[in-house]
Amino acid sequence: MEHEPDPQELVADLVHLLDVEQTGPDQFLGRRKIGGVGRVFGGQVIAQALAAAERTVDELRPAHSLHAYFLRGGSEDHPIDFRIERDFDGGSFSNRRVIASQQGKPILNLLASFQSRAEGVHHASAMPDVAGPDSLETEAGLRLRLPDNLSQTTRNWLLRSRPIEIRPVEPEQWFRLKPSPPVTHYWIRAKSRLPDDARLHRSVLAYASDMGLLRTCMLPHAFDSANQSIRVASLDHALWLHADFRADEWLLYSCDSPWAGNARGFNRGKIYTQDGRLVAEVAQEGMIRVVG
Repeated sequence: MEHEPDPQELVADLVHLLDVEQTGPDQFLGRRKIGGVGRVFGGQVIAQALAAAERTVDELRPAHSLHAYFLRGGSEDHPIDFRIERDFDGGSFSNRRVIASQQGKPILNLLASFQSRAEGVHHASAMPDVAGPDSLETEAGLRLRLPDNLSQTTRNWLLRSRPIEIRPVEPEQWFRLKPSPPVTHYWIRAKSRLPDDARLHRSVLAYASDMGLLRTCMLPHAFDSANQSIRVASLDHALWLHADFRADEWLLYSCDSPWAGNARGFNRGKIYTQDGRLVAEVAQEGMIRVVG
């Protein structure tokens, strides 16, 4: 068995990955993932784009939402260029448009909105009553019991080490190709402590919010992302950031899919702190194309 990287090492690499480099006025460069092969993970592009946009807005005006469209698959062979357009700066809100490109071709467009903190009315959906993370097996442990009929390439991809720890509440859904309702829950957190930087925690959550959400719409149809008879790709991704949180503490990702059709599937997610605060919500549509 290959050496398992230290959790601190994995998270340090993630922090480095999301620390975009300024290359000019409102121009930033997103690093390549160390050891990355094939297509860039969509959550990485979103997180780097958000990190770049946040660098152009006052820290007292945090991001509260983003809306992204994936245009082309990114390549792990190249860094990503981010160009920021400062579309609006008002008394309370700011808006930034981000164009992510590789080799001169756009791969993602993202709009992000920022707001100065303010008091207001409050209500929130209650957190589902599910098992806590301490009693659950990690996704990494579950992956060690993958089906024998997977190709070695697919097996290696599924078994690679990740900086985000996932503990599924319904572990039977993750690798058992049996129809189930399009509802799933899992706990997520960075595998080690992150710096005390709220912007970084938002970027890490943006990164993690693309992990596992798309599979929700496949649950009723006995597919998963390792199934060779389907092609899947994220089409768009929206994230609303309601309140402060730490991405290195347990967060419950509660997902459902109300619709699938026309070779697409729609997915929603609510993200709660362990003490029950609703801190973020996500929506994503993806391509789900049967090829076999």
